[in-house]
Amino acid sequence: MRSNNKHDQENGRLFTKQLFLALNSSKKKRQIEISHFLYETKKIPLVISAVQKVRAESLEQLFSDLCSRSFDKISHQEYTMTEHNFPPLQNDRILRAARGEPVDKVPVWIMRQAGRYLPEFRELRTKHDFFSICQTPALACEITLQPIKRFPLDASIIFSDILVIPQAMGLVVEMRPGVGPVLPEPLADPTHISRLKMPDVDKDLGYVGEAITLTRHSLEGKVPLIGFTGAPWTLMGYMIQGGGSSTMAQARIWLYKYPEESHKLLQMITDVIVDYLVMQVKAGAQLLQVFESHGDFLNTELFKEYSLKYFKQISQKVKAKLDSLNIPKVPMIAFPKGATLDSIEIFAKEAGYDVIGLDWTVDPVEARQRVGPNITLQGNMDPTALYSTTEKVRQRAENMVRLFGKDRYIANLGHGILPDAPIPSVEAFIEGIHSV
Repeated sequence: MRSNNKHDQENGRLFTKQLFLALNSSKKKRQIEISHFLYETKKIPLVISAVQKVRAESLEQLFSDLCSRSFDKISHQEYTMTEHNFPPLQNDRILRAARGEPVDKVPVWIMRQAGRYLPEFRELRTKHDFFSICQTPALACEITLQPIKRFPLDASIIFSDILVIPQAMGLVVEMRPGVGPVLPEPLADPTHISRLKMPDVDKDLGYVGEAITLTRHSLEGKVPLIGFTGAPWTLMGYMIQGGGSSTMAQARIWLYKYPEESHKLLQMITDVIVDYLVMQVKAGAQLLQVFESHGDFLNTELFKEYSLKYFKQISQKVKAKLDSLNIPKVPMIAFPKGATLDSIEIFAKEAGYDVIGLDWTVDPVEARQRVGPNITLQGNMDPTALYSTTEKVRQRAENMVRLFGKDRYIANLGHGILPDAPIPSVEAFIEGIHSV
């Protein structure tokens, strides 16, 4: 029997939240199965009033019984967990390093650590397309956990993509095999800005928040969870170029030819990013990283005008919104890939981030001299160095720690790990970092 009673529907949502919390700590496999059901069918059970009387240990059997009942369709974006009750954190090295506090070992994580170099990731990708994984919280959670199960890393990062923001703003984004991300209808000129919409982040990107909450529970407090976004200039580049580019020429032309319209577009993207990052913290993210993957296409002048300006807004507005919601602020990491030392120095003084990530071209000693003692640095081994012998990888990792110093330092690669990186080298990299 179908019901349109809003009270029953709310009971259904409350029951689902209860179910997740009850099953999470000891029955993760069953949790994933249930999550697949909820998100792939995008339905939530209508629960009879007796549900409210059910004891926690009976929830799993009740769910099985309910599966045979009829359901009302409800958008999966409406499903939220507002009372998280996350397990206590066991490893806070990365949080301590971000705050400048002493650590027993240098924390380490790897950009794109949940990715194609892992056989378990490749196996799952044979069954699901890329953005279906991003938009299905159970799958995003499963992939996020893969490197944590395999390696002694000090942080996890939610599996998603920076291009979910252009998607939410109304652009089509496809992930094409052998090509990468493609936006088949990019912004050809400023008149196309009118095609964009300002999304309701909780609705249009709510699946990311749901994945974060589910992952926080599934981690069981083992390590912190990082949320992330692309920076405005990087996203603008994709939206104009229609994909990756070796020059970003069309996007850079906009900066000179259409400066006012460029700022308008960057501001629109920035406003979405602020709400998106706040939503991620509300969902359970314990750190935030902003990726400026296209920073190397900007000289110091353009960097200050079209990148730094919006980085500052993001930092200031995210912190202000969290304060207004009485939510504790989380450390914020900026990764301005390709930024010059001059730009990095300016960034450290003005942007308001706790951590600055460095790519592999930046000398750690010079960077430390430029940014001073009150900013944590992250990075920066060349991802291609992982193709050396495991012994040399370990030695490079140890030497990197010595160059950066153990204080205010988070170890990482200088960019994302490559798709065919050798797993033994990843193990050697982590061992080398932790050995110093």
